[in-house]
Amino acid sequence: MVRGKIQIKRIDNATNRQVTFSKRRKGLFKKADELSVICDSQVSVLILAGSGKVYEHNSGSTTTKQVIDQYQTTTGIDIWRTNYEKMQDYLKKLKEKNRSLRMQIRQRMGEDLNDLSFEELHTLEEEMDTSVRVIRERKFKVLSTQISTTNKKYQQAVQVNRLLTDGIKQDDSDYGLVGSGGDYDSVTTYSNGIHDIFALRTQPNQPNQSESVLTSCSENWRVAKF
Repeated sequence: MVRGKIQIKRIDNATNRQVTFSKRRKGLFKKADELSVICDSQVSVLILAGSGKVYEHNSGSTTTKQVIDQYQTTTGIDIWRTNYEKMQDYLKKLKEKNRSLRMQIRQRMGEDLNDLSFEELHTLEEEMDTSVRVIRERKFKVLSTQISTTNKKYQQAVQVNRLLTDGIKQDDSDYGLVGSGGDYDSVTTYSNGIHDIFALRTQPNQPNQSESVLTSCSENWRVAKF
């Protein structure tokens, strides 16, 4: 059975592409070993996958560095120096970018402005105005959120206080809340600027001694502080 010709193009399906990569990588490494044994040669294979992972295979006891060093000796090409020069160029670009960023930061702090032209100063001013506007919008948004959260907590506290007050009135009919004013001014006090409220309960067998209790704190009265 004749195998159909496969069109050489990128496989769109990621799963199929990974399966094909694994199979062909193993086949390539096998061919490298066969070539090394049959032809008595040193073979080193490097594969850089699309994911960024590096696959390395060497024939016999040789290493990739040994093969590359022998290649440089034979061809007279210094691969490491070329790579070193590329790294130096890249480092120089990074330093220049870092210097430029530091200069921009200092200019936004009001420093190193003497060398800027009028147009550059105008552009810098517009950029800073835009930044200030964005910061203020964010600040107002955060402040509004905090105010809204505080109001919700306050309303919840008021609701809880109302429920507790109603529960006290319903659960104990012997006690009542006494406010300021009227005939109860004598039982309201102030402590550290806070208005204290008392609840009073009289004994059922002595209904007519309210005045004496308020003045002498008779044992027949119970005073509870809320």
